[in-house]
Amino acid sequence: MKISIIGLGYVGCVNLACLAQNGHMIWGVDISKDKVDKINKGEPTVIEKDLKKILSKQIKNKRIKATQNIEEAILNTNISLISVATPSSTTGHPDLSALNKVAQEIGATLKKKSKKHLVVIRSTVPPKTSEKIAKIIEQNSGKKEGLGFDIAINPEFLREGSAIFDYYNPPYILFGIRNNNIKKQLKTLYKPIKANIIFTDFKTAEIIKYINNTYHALKVTFTNEISNICQSLDIDSVEVLDLFKKDKQLNISTKYFNPGFAYGGSCLPKDLKALQTMSHDLYLQTPIIENIDKSNQVQIDKAISLITSLKHKNIGFLGISFKAGTDDLRNSPTIEVIKNLIGSGYKISIYDLNYNENNIFGKNKTFIANAIPHFDSLIETDVQNFLKKSDTLVITTKEKRYLKIAESTNKKIVDLAAIDKKIIKRKNYHGLSW
Repeated sequence: MKISIIGLGYVGCVNLACLAQNGHMIWGVDISKDKVDKINKGEPTVIEKDLKKILSKQIKNKRIKATQNIEEAILNTNISLISVATPSSTTGHPDLSALNKVAQEIGATLKKKSKKHLVVIRSTVPPKTSEKIAKIIEQNSGKKEGLGFDIAINPEFLREGSAIFDYYNPPYILFGIRNNNIKKQLKTLYKPIKANIIFTDFKTAEIIKYINNTYHALKVTFTNEISNICQSLDIDSVEVLDLFKKDKQLNISTKYFNPGFAYGGSCLPKDLKALQTMSHDLYLQTPIIENIDKSNQVQIDKAISLITSLKHKNIGFLGISFKAGTDDLRNSPTIEVIKNLIGSGYKISIYDLNYNENNIFGKNKTFIANAIPHFDSLIETDVQNFLKKSDTLVITTKEKRYLKIAESTNKKIVDLAAIDKKIIKRKNYHGLSW
């Protein structure tokens, strides 16, 4: 394919070299004469392992040409990849001025082009940007998206220092589109790379890079806080973190990465509090660890706000334990929600398939007795009586039996557990964070 790459910085230069190596004819575009001259001499604009070798070879093979003339590049190609910088502005918002200017220039050029053109955004951009760029191109070209041109968002997952390796070994390849007819053309961009190609909507593809990098930043700072605690206790932090990483079932895994309610139970709150106290006693600053429980409380408060917004005073809770498959009530976030609602005059009913008052004893019994006096009077064992008493149903855990109950009624449903996608589209459904 004939491809123009607009913006010859880090992402643009790596893409230019790799696409040329994969057999495509590439036009590189940049406003900087120095960058254009470097590319045409076979010299990369950034330092990156193997980049100079690939680039110089493809220049000799005449697969690459760089120019400052964006119109010339677009008129001679079928696809344009935009990889201009989107740095932080003084307010913290991404500065999209360079991207908007490129969109205007693409639109003006497409007035002179009869063939349909595909525009692919590689820059990291916030949600709704692709839609805005499409409108800018429409305004400047007089053509309609889907007719005179198409647009897609294709976030990059390249690490500095290993970008060539990452380009050829991506975790997956992601495109945000709204025209299914361009899928085949987009897939051709990545031949012969073997990776799962995923198509989604614009906004999902736009936000994923921000989520990825924020999580990576979290991992670095969390690890450093743990290391500082270990060092202060004369513990080898390298060995501790090596042990941490050996657990691929929970620590380094997909576990816990599902939208849902707050954490609870006997272990997480207790052990978090202990580590926070250790840090405090050692006079260490560990802001991430110190604020985990505060973030958890935000999710509890959000649940209360959602329930009260529905204006029903009779609330039925499907589940009371802190997670599915257990009758452990200790530190259950649902208990805190119920306490708050009772204090505000709401009438509560509870239907829990795992709860049996005869089997609750010890610390579990003490906790619930202290948390909600007359707790057992709220329990309903007959599902029909439970439904009669409730105007709004609150699903608190992923017990599939609760899903069947929710599906059997037209009462309002508040889902705190993301129990199943198939009920999300129901008119009576309200999800906590989805």
